[in-house]
Amino acid sequence: MVFLKLFQNAVLDLIPGPRAWPIVGNTPDFIAEPGEFFQRCMGFIHIWNFHTPIMKFWGTPYPAVELYRPHTVEAMLSSQKHIDKSRDYAFLHPWLGLGLLTATGGKWFSRRKLLTPAFHFKILEDFVDVFNRQSNKMISKLHPRANGKPFDIFPYITLCTLDIIFETALGSSINAQDDSESDYVRAVYSMSSIVQQRQVRPWLQLDILFKLFGDAKKHNACLKILHETAYKAIRERRTDFKNSKSSTLDNDQNNEEEITGKKKRLAFLDLLLEYAETVEELTDEDIREEVDTFMFEGHDTTSAAINWSLYLLGCNPKIQNRMHEELLEVFGTSDRPVTTDDLRQLKYTENCIKEALRLYPSVPMIAREVKEDVIIANYRVPANTAVVILPYYLHRDPGQFPMPEVYDPDRFLPENCKNRHPYAYIPFSAGPRNCIGQKFALMEEKIIITNILRKFRIESTVRREDLRVLAELILKPENGNILKFFPRTERS
Repeated sequence: MVFLKLFQNAVLDLIPGPRAWPIVGNTPDFIAEPGEFFQRCMGFIHIWNFHTPIMKFWGTPYPAVELYRPHTVEAMLSSQKHIDKSRDYAFLHPWLGLGLLTATGGKWFSRRKLLTPAFHFKILEDFVDVFNRQSNKMISKLHPRANGKPFDIFPYITLCTLDIIFETALGSSINAQDDSESDYVRAVYSMSSIVQQRQVRPWLQLDILFKLFGDAKKHNACLKILHETAYKAIRERRTDFKNSKSSTLDNDQNNEEEITGKKKRLAFLDLLLEYAETVEELTDEDIREEVDTFMFEGHDTTSAAINWSLYLLGCNPKIQNRMHEELLEVFGTSDRPVTTDDLRQLKYTENCIKEALRLYPSVPMIAREVKEDVIIANYRVPANTAVVILPYYLHRDPGQFPMPEVYDPDRFLPENCKNRHPYAYIPFSAGPRNCIGQKFALMEEKIIITNILRKFRIESTVRREDLRVLAELILKPENGNILKFFPRTERS
């Protein structure tokens, strides 16, 4: 073991990177306030990007190789071999178990194949009603704030997306927008914060030190609430499922109404229960892992994407006006709900969202751990090394995105995309382990943003050059998303 470790270190030493200190590695270089930490990381990448296509950091206690150019990112994400998540994801295991996000090997391949039909467009179409209803509830709460005074919209969006993901995942309501202090809502927030702390504070990564100096007691209390809520929903929906006479996954055309939920809306949980009966045996724990994974991945990331879109639209009134003109063309001045046919017409709106995801991808980094030696850009990365992909920096490659700091939705017109490297833009990751729920997320984001912009004109209060970005489990503004809202007149 000692010899292998020495060999690994010797191979890693050949990869360029900042000078590391004994024992603590590069950790002292990154001791900073949260809002400064991310900028410092990107500053290091920016410097080394001029010299090398990959670089390494020596963390505490593990080294990591950083990728930030399309061809190096492709080498990792396109691989069918290197699909294991890094050890940082282990802190999610108590909450999510080994669901689709955290599983690897045969289990991951099996689950991915099993769950892919759950994100078929016909299934997703039926969630449009939930997206409209919950976003309109949020809008009713925003109307009193539409007085031109600045306020933080981030928590409004987050509670809305939490309501949406709970209803679409479990088939019931958590009423987060009406009760933001409920045990479940508080447990979700607290658990995410605790996981983030363990990822960035080396002394909390050892279980014994976490129990002594961390929030282990709070961690376990949150787990109890989260898991009990999921298991309770599983029991209730299983009872409903057994009482039901129709199969929700029968592909016969006569049963299409049940498939798309016209008579009864399907939740993600219903599909898992059906799969457990007809496709693959799944225990309650297996089902709970996937439900919790869907809950975890599906609200914070979507909330961040919507917030960044609103922020950038508020910074760019001409682009906001052009989007609103598209909305007027599709909806006129009506208050009718958004439909799937409308979504197909909202091409500029979608490009605005895509461009926001380019500048501020919801997930700040994607981390894998290679299980065997791999050659990337002519450098050998030894087995058991963490490889970290940085979408935030990747998306600012001037060779792929000229004037990369400019917010320009027309980058995503077909003629402007055709020569772009396929791994230059990865807001939902890419390759075999890309985000299974990306169509769900984009539909939700388009509907929420559309409904907001139909009712309000928005202004950002923080200039981009003054913005401090916080990279936790998601990428978000350090001090919230402070906007001004103004009610729209009929055609303003």
